[in-house]
Amino acid sequence: MIKYEDNSQTAVIERATDYQPPRTLRSWFIGRPLSTADAPHQTIGKSVGLAVFASDALSSTAYATQEILVILAAAGTIAFGYVFPIAMAIVILLGIVTISYEQTIHAYPDGGGAYIVARDNLGKLPALVAGAALLTDYILTVSVSIAAGVAQITSAFPFLYDYRVVLSVIFILFIMLMNLRGVKESGTAFAIPTYFFVALMFIAVGTGLFRLFVTGTLGTVVDPPELEILHGISAITPFLILHAFASGTTALTGVEAISNGITAFKEPRSKNAGITLIWMSLILGSLFLGISYLAKEISAVPSESETVISQLARTVFAGRGTFYLMLIGATTTILIMAANTAFADFPRLSALVANDGFLPRQLTFRGSRLVYSRGIVVLAVIASLILVIFQASVTRLIPLYAIGVFLSFTLSQAGMALRWHKIGKLKPGEEKVERGSTLHFVKDWRLKMFINGFGALCTAVVMMVFAVTKFLDGAWVVLILIPALVMVFWFIYQHYRNLAKTLSLENFGVIPPQVTRHRVIMPVSGVHQGTLAALRYARILSDDITAVHVTIEPAEADKVRQKWKKWGEGVRLVMLDSPYRLFIEPLLAYIADIAQQRQPGETITIVVPKFVSNNSVSGVLHTNTADLLRTHLMNQRGIIITSVPYHVDGEDGNP
Repeated sequence: MIKYEDNSQTAVIERATDYQPPRTLRSWFIGRPLSTADAPHQTIGKSVGLAVFASDALSSTAYATQEILVILAAAGTIAFGYVFPIAMAIVILLGIVTISYEQTIHAYPDGGGAYIVARDNLGKLPALVAGAALLTDYILTVSVSIAAGVAQITSAFPFLYDYRVVLSVIFILFIMLMNLRGVKESGTAFAIPTYFFVALMFIAVGTGLFRLFVTGTLGTVVDPPELEILHGISAITPFLILHAFASGTTALTGVEAISNGITAFKEPRSKNAGITLIWMSLILGSLFLGISYLAKEISAVPSESETVISQLARTVFAGRGTFYLMLIGATTTILIMAANTAFADFPRLSALVANDGFLPRQLTFRGSRLVYSRGIVVLAVIASLILVIFQASVTRLIPLYAIGVFLSFTLSQAGMALRWHKIGKLKPGEEKVERGSTLHFVKDWRLKMFINGFGALCTAVVMMVFAVTKFLDGAWVVLILIPALVMVFWFIYQHYRNLAKTLSLENFGVIPPQVTRHRVIMPVSGVHQGTLAALRYARILSDDITAVHVTIEPAEADKVRQKWKKWGEGVRLVMLDSPYRLFIEPLLAYIADIAQQRQPGETITIVVPKFVSNNSVSGVLHTNTADLLRTHLMNQRGIIITSVPYHVDGEDGNP
């Protein structure tokens, strides 16, 4: 029996290491490795946080108005007058969501957003739905943002239109590389372009309003693109207005990003994250209203060939001059940088989900720059594939985009409302510890519950409107994808749970039966120094050793027989005839035959001599028998494959 209370049998020695990772080509690309102790110094402040986590939301001002006009175009240009009232309704919804998420940030200072809130208050299934919705949204954020950024470039330089997919993939790889360098470095690098965009956009909107109301010289778009009606001619109906409203709510995507990335902020984290959220919402709301109002006044036309922002810029700045090019450049940059928000949040969220056992554990490991590098790479690969499939078309990608966002909004706010209800049951001074936060009694819990409950209701209505109006446009894909992802999560969870149960030491009170017999099988292709080294190791393991040679060429087999008689030290040698010149199959059949005849408690070890070359080029010239056997035998119980390396081309003069 194992004596659990007796610690004298075990010694734990703590030892530090002075090892420093060497400089490599990889470190030149993503920077020198950072130690775990550097983690507190990699946090960011409010100004950099706005660039990292708000670029997605701020960038939506570049295409949200256009997406409203695309739907209204089905009723003709007369329907464009509804664009500003629809924008007003969306900004009101933005205010509701912002207030709701402000409460979430202070309630969950360790981040996690909708997934953690739903997990702690609604249960596993709603949490998985929220996680699937958010992960899907982050992937589509990268695809839509990059596609929209490239659309700005092709608006200014039409000859690049045929290369939009290639350009999109190149930009994704660039953002991936920057994020592999770390959150702090990527945020600092992107802060200047973010504020440059915000400043230029306010200048454009301010100049447009000045020319419209003060000088009266704004006018309309010169040579507008041809009106593209994508949904057929229809009248102005409530369904059309709701459809346009649903398309415009893409302006709210990214609002939840700050609540998911609270841990990236400096202390006090919740306060800094909350202030950044308010800054973001004020900038987003004012720019979105200004662009929507001016788009109506200048008679902008939604088109794949020229964006509404491009039409607005050349109307406000009277042509394609310096300010026009600066604004288009800044818009392109912010749209591409919007993908950075997803690259900041997707790895964090996937690590949280993986830590709970619903995604591969590898996603919880931080790379050399203290970021979840595997999650970053996975995001880049999937987003690139989506851009290739949809040919980098913003209009084709948008219907896939916002359902997941509003589904996560709804679950998050519903979870928060339930959290305030639980707090209301506590007594003053009482606290309750949950996985993601600690509950304390607050006097105004009813008001907070109403705010989150009302927010959940509003976002649920918008989600339903979006699902219905965008269903035939492609939203059905997301409605299938999210349940499919939840099933994948559950499959992974069941695998990890069953594995943990199998390997658990709970109720493990006896040592497994001692091995009564150890049989060693050693494949031999030829008799040389490597073979003898493996034989010496095999003798350490057991006296029951069988060497096996697969006879393919009779002449070679005779050489093996003669050499083995001289060098085999009396160990038996089995010659397996292979008339069809196969090597691995006869060997596997022999091992299977021995395995069927083994006694209880008997272990079979396959000892394989393995050539190891210091020259990577010459290394490919040797057959790796050990790996072949390991691939075929790893699922068989009681069989161990051991490689005995024999170094060639060594620096010590060995052959």
